[in-house]
Amino acid sequence: MNAPLYLYTGPEIGERNEQVISVKEALKKKFGSSDDFLYYGNDVNMNDVATQLMTESLFTPATCVVIRNAECIKDKNDIDLISQWADSAVKNGTESSVLILVSDELKVDSKLEKIVPAQNKKIFWEMFEDRKEQWLYNFFNKNGYSVEPDAVESVLEMVENNTEELKNECGRFFMCFPKGYCVTQNDVEQILAHNREESAFTLFDAMIEDSTPQKRLENSLSILQKILLTKNNSPVMIIAGLTSCFRRLSLWKSLHAQNSSPEESVLKSSGFSSKIARRQYSSASRIWSAGQIAAITALLSKTDMDIRSFGTQFQTTQLFMMIYEIVLKNGASCAVYDFLD
Repeated sequence: MNAPLYLYTGPEIGERNEQVISVKEALKKKFGSSDDFLYYGNDVNMNDVATQLMTESLFTPATCVVIRNAECIKDKNDIDLISQWADSAVKNGTESSVLILVSDELKVDSKLEKIVPAQNKKIFWEMFEDRKEQWLYNFFNKNGYSVEPDAVESVLEMVENNTEELKNECGRFFMCFPKGYCVTQNDVEQILAHNREESAFTLFDAMIEDSTPQKRLENSLSILQKILLTKNNSPVMIIAGLTSCFRRLSLWKSLHAQNSSPEESVLKSSGFSSKIARRQYSSASRIWSAGQIAAITALLSKTDMDIRSFGTQFQTTQLFMMIYEIVLKNGASCAVYDFLD
């Protein structure tokens, strides 16, 4: 028996989420029901996780724990706890407790990765352009619609490069048109461009647009305000999304530092297969140096910890200050904030 421990990494969020759901459904099918828990690697008490995995519930026959941002699990004691639980599960033949580690990154700590059985690990790579196009055609057809080639191209230019975002955004067409309708490029402009929901990724877009730093700050703060008024207004999720963007930017920088013109295969295997992603990170790399990107990543982490430590009372102010320091100060902290300079 292998340990009921899984590791799913990579930028293709949609397929990765489907795999997590598949493991959960298999557990429920086998045991009837399960208690589901979700944690984040940068804010998890592994003792609590180990207790939940090892303690049988009086009311529910199975337990499933998902830890996102698993790349943040680096503490030796935390990794040892996971290892001890995995060894215990194999020794006792326990299959009713499952731990799923998830990360947007391609790799996690090597000691943690070694614990996971080889057949329970999978990297979900970003789709190549031709595969994404086919995915979109299939998605529309499966839901009873068709779509013009120009419309497919426009969707891929506008939507974040993973099937989860594509699914969410294209679902808007199904609420606007009857089944059998053929979605056109004009429909994409009307529905997606004019009604696009703001997120950490559109916030990142505003930070790197071709304008003055003051204008970029103004637009970024406007988008942040809109996000805070939506259902996806968790500061933790906003910071997690921006952190993912800046980590990808750091990777883009390193690829171009090693070779001024990386090979196509290298860009694709590193998660930069789409034209829009390449334009984004090429633009962002002209704004921030490698050192500034490191400072911004540290700032994001600090803001995340501050918000978790001090509660929600000042979280909006902390987010505004963070955006100010990223856009105008390139990650450097400052004592005075002048939003009019």
